[in-house]
Amino acid sequence: MTATQTTSAPLPEVLSQAARRRTFAVISHPDAGKSTLTEALALHARVIGSAGAVHGKAGRRGTVSDWMDMEKARGISITSAALQFEYRDAVVNLLDTPGHADFSEDTYRVLTAVDAAVMLIDAAKGLEAQTMKLFAVCKHRGIPVITVVNKWDRPGKDALELMDEVSERTGLVPTPLTWPVGISGDFRGVVDRRDGTYHRFTRTAGGATIAPEEVLPPAAALAREGDAWTTAVEESELLDATEADHDQERFLAGETTPVIFASAVSNFGVGALLDILVDLAPAPTPRPDVEGAARPVEAPFSAFVFKVQSGMDAAHRDRLAYIRIASGVFERGMVVTHATTGRPFATKYAQHVFGRDRESVDTAYPGDVVGLVNANALHVGDTLYADAKVTYPPLTTFAPEHFAVVRGKDTAKFKQFRRGIGQLNSEGVAQVLRSDRRGDAAPVLAVVGPMQFEVAVHRMEQEFGAPVSIDHLPYTIAVRTDAASAPAVAAARGVEVLQREDGELLALFMDKWDLRTLQQRNPELTLEPMVAAQL
Repeated sequence: MTATQTTSAPLPEVLSQAARRRTFAVISHPDAGKSTLTEALALHARVIGSAGAVHGKAGRRGTVSDWMDMEKARGISITSAALQFEYRDAVVNLLDTPGHADFSEDTYRVLTAVDAAVMLIDAAKGLEAQTMKLFAVCKHRGIPVITVVNKWDRPGKDALELMDEVSERTGLVPTPLTWPVGISGDFRGVVDRRDGTYHRFTRTAGGATIAPEEVLPPAAALAREGDAWTTAVEESELLDATEADHDQERFLAGETTPVIFASAVSNFGVGALLDILVDLAPAPTPRPDVEGAARPVEAPFSAFVFKVQSGMDAAHRDRLAYIRIASGVFERGMVVTHATTGRPFATKYAQHVFGRDRESVDTAYPGDVVGLVNANALHVGDTLYADAKVTYPPLTTFAPEHFAVVRGKDTAKFKQFRRGIGQLNSEGVAQVLRSDRRGDAAPVLAVVGPMQFEVAVHRMEQEFGAPVSIDHLPYTIAVRTDAASAPAVAAARGVEVLQREDGELLALFMDKWDLRTLQQRNPELTLEPMVAAQL
């Protein structure tokens, strides 16, 4: 198939397949249980047979979507995972995201590829700093959010108090679909506010299997749970009085957020979340191109790269580019056009990725996420298309806040050093800055969070065989400048001008006072702020 040929799939099939897709990301503040929920969802969809926490007991395996050694050692998610499975009559594309704030730029990229988000809130901690930033990004991007109050099996805040907190701090109206029976720390089950039934949960050994669920009518629930049931019903009726009921139009418009109560580690409430996603989350819709024109989902094939990752298969040292299908049909082996270069791109090796496990993809539809193997020509933000040309907007690059010089420890391995630094830059692990004064052997890595340095050091040694040392720099702010202003900016005390790999000139300052002083004294200089690290 050439870059100018259309897919053989009939139009009705494209539309019907796209309508089946539910593509969403799981996001949260660190330690809210995000990877645990990802695994629990896969368990309930029968994708895996048993679940195990990252730091579980001896013999329990790590979370299936976490594959990097550092992730397993620390019990956090650094990379993103893309899992696809069928549930009921839907095809679910679940995108896990980095669980640490230091990797928030990667989370933002993942949010460009989804149609909805599941926000986890820790029942004991409520809305934390990262939670608020993520809510803000979803609002900015128009992504509808389903909220999960997680860890209800542990002591925490009052349920009504949490709803007030969501309403007051996010501006979204919480519309609980389920309500807990039993206070936090005594999680017995939930009231389904849509029909008044009681869903009672039973624990399983270590939460490794799906928790049995018993559905009881209100009278039987009262007889079994007594005061706990009465309290839950009274609180649910209080919500009725405040009109906290689900409205699909308001949810899709980003005005409300459906809420459920759950315990991911015990698999309580996870099945309900899957059903809610299938019933309420939107299917793929036309995506605006760089000119603002929306490309219909039934248009010829198009997709964009939202993540590039290497080192997932140590045996092959391959490079995987994750693409989100925006329109048309993807067929393995088709030749498409790379919008950045105008050159043809062959898609011979296309895969779904589940942790370290992979399986070939023959066909994919709008909303699906596909991994293209050995896609060395592709970078984050690139567009691929067939037939009618389209270019989607580039992905945002955030303002780095931490800077360090990186040097190879072994000068004989400079070739490996240079290749590794180039790879980290193209994946977005770090922005690579250079100057004639520092030279190619001592580039500056610029990152949003300091743990990105640790990942860079780890991968340079383990993947590229080029051990490096890191020397931190005192800068905390980066702004854009231009060639005309660069000499004067660089001459200022405590300021350094470096060039990013894409040609952008960045001026680095130690603090905002130095930047403000230079701006006031030299208002003619170009010193433009970068996009703030909103995450």
